[in-house]
Order: sequence, then C-alpha cells, then structure tokens
Amino acid sequence: MVVPYARQTPVEELPDETLIFLLGSRYCETDRLSETAWQLFGQTPTGWARVQAICDYVHRHIVFGYEPARPTKTACEAFHERTGVCRDYAHLAIAFCRCMNIPARYCTGYLGDIGMPPPCGPMDFACWFESYLHGHWYTFDARNNIPRIGRVLIARGRDAADVAISNTFGPNTLKSFKVRTDEVSEG
Repeated sequence: MVVPYARQTPVEELPDETLIFLLGSRYCETDRLSETAWQLFGQTPTGWARVQAICDYVHRHIVFGYEPARPTKTACEAFHERTGVCRDYAHLAIAFCRCMNIPARYCTGYLGDIGMPPPCGPMDFACWFESYLHGHWYTFDARNNIPRIGRVLIARGRDAADVAISNTFGPNTLKSFKVRTDEVSEG
C-alpha cells in the first residue's frame, strides 16, 4: 500500500507505545548515524516522502550479496561497507528513520513471489520495516523498494536482536522447511 499523503507525526503527538521505536538499538545506532541522516534527508519533505527517500537511498547505497553477510553487522557498518542482505537494508533504513524522528520497527517473515513476473526466485526468509506515519504503521522494504504482496509476518521488534527466526539450545540440524503463499481471489 502506498499512501503518499501520510504525514509525519510530531514527536510530542506520538502514542507512548511508539516512542521505543525512536531510540537506538543493538543494530540501529542512531547516535552514530544522526548527523549523516540529517545531511542526507534534512531537506526532504516530511512524512511518506521522507521515508521513501530513505528507502530509495538505502536501496541504491547497499549492494545485495550473501558473501559479505554476517549476523553481527550493524546499520553503521552496512552504511560504510555498502554491502549486505535484507536485514542490513532494513537496519540502515530504520536507523535513518529514527534519526529523522520517525518511529520505525523491524519486521521478519517470509516474502512470497505473488505478483512478481517469472522467473522469480523461491519464497525466502526476509526482513523489512514499518514506519509510523499519520496514526498508522506502514510497510516499507528498502531491499526490494517496490510494493509487494504475500508477506508472511512472523514478528516485529526494535531490530533483528528482538526477533530472530529461531533460537537453538545445543546442537541441531535444520533438515528443511517450506513456506508457501497462494493468491486467493475474492469473489
């Protein structure tokens, strides 16, 4: 859903439960990225346009690749290294939003291929984020940077530390898993 008229809510008008999503977190170092964020986005229109400008920038700035991925990479490191996977795109966009006083939360789940032209890759574990604008949480995806349908949300949190896809205690082997989405027509 694209809502270009969604305005940015002034900090003093934000609901209490959104304030935690303005603060820095383990992977989203707002203190280290604030000056950069204001230099890059301080002149952009507020609200939806600002979040989209952040997504556009992050989408162009980071080159996708599994090889340089690591579970400890932070938004600041992704910014400087300019490489990463979907979680790095999400962390950097979240950090920039928070620096610009826009609440942003991390989302983890699966991203299907519904609505995508063939050949499309198999459904995959993915990360995206939500920003609080105009009294609602809206989905943004700096990695793909286009609206997508068929997202299967697992969890939301401040960053990846809050919502790991799994936690294991002791040795284990994941043999396989499959998630499938099907488009259902109403009517």
